[in-house]
Amino acid sequence: MPVKNTGAFLKECLDSILNQTYQNWELIAVDDHSEDESCQMLQFYREKDARVKVFKNLGSGIIDALQLAYRHSTGQFITRMDSDDMMKPRKLSLMVDQLQEKGNGYLAVGLVNYFSAGKLGEGYLTYANWLNKQTLSASNFDNIYKECSIPSPCWMVARTDFEACGGFNSDVYPEDYDLAFRFRKGGLKVASVPEVIHQWRDYKTRTSRTDKNYADNRFAELKVMHFLEQDYGTEKTLVLWGAGKKGKKIAQLLKENKILFHWISNNPNKIGRDIYGVILEDMLALEQMEKAQVIIAISSPDDSEELNQVMDNNQQNEFYRFYSA
Repeated sequence: MPVKNTGAFLKECLDSILNQTYQNWELIAVDDHSEDESCQMLQFYREKDARVKVFKNLGSGIIDALQLAYRHSTGQFITRMDSDDMMKPRKLSLMVDQLQEKGNGYLAVGLVNYFSAGKLGEGYLTYANWLNKQTLSASNFDNIYKECSIPSPCWMVARTDFEACGGFNSDVYPEDYDLAFRFRKGGLKVASVPEVIHQWRDYKTRTSRTDKNYADNRFAELKVMHFLEQDYGTEKTLVLWGAGKKGKKIAQLLKENKILFHWISNNPNKIGRDIYGVILEDMLALEQMEKAQVIIAISSPDDSEELNQVMDNNQQNEFYRFYSA
């Protein structure tokens, strides 16, 4: 558990861990140069309970903290915690039960709930509902390019599987999304815990809101990187659908990686234009292609009539949704 200036919430977080029905755990907490009372509170809990182990981050940032914590861990099963969130009492027990029942090769994933002292934004509620829908159907990896589909920190995995997927040995941010892609690459299957077991806290200074490592462009870079590594077929025609702000960002990343692609748009004002050295084509061009891989870089609801019609009319092609409305 990385900790940085979360003293206002840390007691609730730590108490939720101590109050777990499953008691055979160890908490490896790493203070990441906190300037508030976080470090003192961690020391208090360490003296209170020997299962709490506290270290100072030798580097800087979440990734360095996670790597240090893992080096000091001994558990058979691995999970991550954020120091501003809370666990439901049966969180660890339910996830351990799933992994012990399923065996190796599985990733236990539970449902999440956002809460806030103030008004909670609709975007967060929509994301949590979407995530829980994926988890209930164990389809988290099917839609991984839309959003980070493995809720962090609401997963648990056997140590051997974790290490086979590279664990925390990556310097790529957003680190939770990168890990989700590596879980997918490792062939892990989702074992669903069908109840809310983790409470996400939202507030103005939450890391995901303020840290540049979680800016939109970092997500686009991560998606393209893992697409080229895990799914891109050099023998297939690559097509980019969408020439708005998001589509242009994906196009730039493909160009930087020297990847050739067709670019299609349903905006008649853009068809025929040269953008970044690529001439935009009409949507009808897609029907002339076979075994194409189509990156959808438009913000559209899953039930969009146009989106579904294009996909239905081109079932010979593969579609990868990089964004959702």
